[in-house]
Amino acid sequence: MRSLLYVPANSPRFIQKAPTVGADVIILDLEDSVPATAKDAARLALSSSAEIAATQGAKIFARINRGAVAARADIEAACSAGAEGILIAKCSGAEYLHEIEAIAATVEARAARKSRLAFIPMIEDPGAVLEARQIAAASTRNIALTVGSEDLATSMGARSTPEMLRFPKLLVHLAAKAEGLASLGLLRSVADYKDLAAIAQAVKEAREHGFDGASCVHPSVVRLLNEGFSPSKGEVAHAHALVAESEKHALDGAGAFEFQGLMVDAPVIERARRLLRASDKSPELL
Repeated sequence: MRSLLYVPANSPRFIQKAPTVGADVIILDLEDSVPATAKDAARLALSSSAEIAATQGAKIFARINRGAVAARADIEAACSAGAEGILIAKCSGAEYLHEIEAIAATVEARAARKSRLAFIPMIEDPGAVLEARQIAAASTRNIALTVGSEDLATSMGARSTPEMLRFPKLLVHLAAKAEGLASLGLLRSVADYKDLAAIAQAVKEAREHGFDGASCVHPSVVRLLNEGFSPSKGEVAHAHALVAESEKHALDGAGAFEFQGLMVDAPVIERARRLLRASDKSPELL
């Protein structure tokens, strides 16, 4: 999940274009980008929207509204549409996540769905940031955590600057990694989608911190996310050489050795192996 593209679920024009831009995940948004008067229509059309969005192989997720009644309607629509999972907007804590899990289980049973909906809780208020690890551990359906930058800033009476977002986003990032989940996001808001140079730098920074991918609200950002969260050919070549050298030293019983001017030991070798495993999944490198 290098790139997750938000598409308003009530916009046929955007839905038609979405599968052409190469996003790994298309998020059919039933929440903030859809006005209250259009939500029912968006739910009714979700099956056809998902079918169109998935034509080039992207995974389909739906972002659901907060509240039991709206969430149930959204989950029913997502389940009928064959979505792989849901983004749980404004997930305030583990208790709320349990409520959503119970709703999802009931809906899936009634629909005789064979696979469970995957969950990506969205952390969007200060209390949820402080409970991020409990949220991460609250459901076996969880596959990732992410922060809703604009809602978090609003809940704090703040502006969504990179400086303001850095600390809470890193806290949620640590919580996700501590529980073995993917961590999605940049250390900035996704709202300013036109500054592509700043976004490219933010992607580089996020990957250096260990983030796995990020969402975006405009197709122009998808390429930056796919490239930035994939190992480069140079990185792959370096990792191959390092692992090969480590195997030679292992035969001599050496656990640490010098490689290209740096001291290398077990964690560095493991990072190289992980990068190579990731490169096997990157279409750009096949």
